[in-house]
Amino acid sequence: MLAYANILHYIVHMTDTHSTNALRLLQAADVFKAELSGEFSSVHGLSVNEFMLMLHLDTAPMHRLARVELAKRMHVNASTITRMVAPMEKIGLLDRQTHERDARLSFVVLTKTGRTRLSEARDTFTKRAEKVFDDRWDKAELDQLSAMLHRLTAGSTTTLT
Repeated sequence: MLAYANILHYIVHMTDTHSTNALRLLQAADVFKAELSGEFSSVHGLSVNEFMLMLHLDTAPMHRLARVELAKRMHVNASTITRMVAPMEKIGLLDRQTHERDARLSFVVLTKTGRTRLSEARDTFTKRAEKVFDDRWDKAELDQLSAMLHRLTAGSTTTLT
């Protein structure tokens, strides 16, 4: 009975650590996103979600994806993508393209203007990321964090790295 109690305590403790780490990861992502959001909006006229959408398109063949595939990669539904894309189309960052053989299928396409804006926003993203990480960790710690985050996202079909 004593051995069972010790194992049960160990399992409960591990669950708490897992939950705590998961919550810290979500909190860290929220803090980074909030800091980035203001700068993206004021400097580039983009939200962080729009930046992510453009990153997905930039890494896709021919800089285009079907709305359903884009929704899948961003973990949202297709109607959310439609709402996000419309204003970006109006200002020339994105375009629509019909499939060559199937007119029912359309793609969201990153335009040349969109690629330029994305490149500028990437520079901002990189500077912000350097500030966040360089203020807290040395190179060895960053390499270890990178390896752990890579393991965490391994197998994901939506990776951007």
